[in-house]
Amino acid sequence: MHTITKKKEKQSNMSELQNIFQNKQFKCSVSSVLNKDVKQYGKPFMFDGLEDTAWYSDQGLPQSINIVFNEPLESLNLSLCQLKIKFQGGFVGNVMTVSLDDINSQNIYKKSFYPDDINDLQTFTLDANTNGKSLGNVRKLSIVFEKSSDFFGRIIIYSLELMT
Repeated sequence: MHTITKKKEKQSNMSELQNIFQNKQFKCSVSSVLNKDVKQYGKPFMFDGLEDTAWYSDQGLPQSINIVFNEPLESLNLSLCQLKIKFQGGFVGNVMTVSLDDINSQNIYKKSFYPDDINDLQTFTLDANTNGKSLGNVRKLSIVFEKSSDFFGRIIIYSLELMT
């Protein structure tokens, strides 16, 4: 696993959603990297904020991204929580399952989403009929891409954000 650390930024307005990957430390692992070329296509490129870098998976399904937070998220309000992903059109995980696990590795949330095969930033709200429910002690976020718009099962992601 590779540790990715972002500096804590000042929160200018508490009413605005913040990208949790910018102010929390976490470890990210992915199922594969194209030709094992992590310097050109590795997982850190999903979080670097640059428009011309991306994580490229190798071929085959399923593909996955696993994020383990160094410290558990104490309270995650699912009605406000959004997963934002920018795919490369033609290489979209068009069936994906998002899961959250607690500090005891117990699954506490699971929902499937169906991204469009487009290049634009897509937003997925993790509400799942929670009626404002908050989850405590979230330790792990998993995203599994069960299908791809690419015939060979490749996925390309330019940016990944978890807004809370």
